[in-house]
Amino acid sequence: KKGHKGRGKQFSNPEEIDRQMRAQREMEENGGAEKEGSSESEEESSSDDRSGVEGLIEIENPNRVAQKSKKVAEVDVSAPRELSRREEEIEKQKSKERYMKLHLEGKTEQARADLARLAIIKKQREEAAKKRDELRKKEVEEAKAKR
Repeated sequence: KKGHKGRGKQFSNPEEIDRQMRAQREMEENGGAEKEGSSESEEESSSDDRSGVEGLIEIENPNRVAQKSKKVAEVDVSAPRELSRREEEIEKQKSKERYMKLHLEGKTEQARADLARLAIIKKQREEAAKKRDELRKKEVEEAKAKR
């Protein structure tokens, strides 16, 4: 079996491209009035050339965004405008900084919970330290009593 890689490439000749461009410009200039006459001439030329159909099909890039101009009367100033991704990221970063500032001051719920937890842990450690001290004192007194 032979693969598709050895086939020759088909190129459109420059005259054909120029002719298609002229026909397209004429259609745009004349509008719909002369569509029928120009389509007949294109059908005749497409019979001798395989790529004539390509001139009839309009190809549009779906990724290309056309710039839409708005009139001043149409613009609604009171409506909230959508932020771009960059602006959203900046806004998110500012809110995070505000939260961290409040958190360090101890004004957020999470900060209050953390401080309460730390107070409990401190209290437990102090009690544990007192118990250790008492045990050491008892051991020292017992050691003295044995001598």
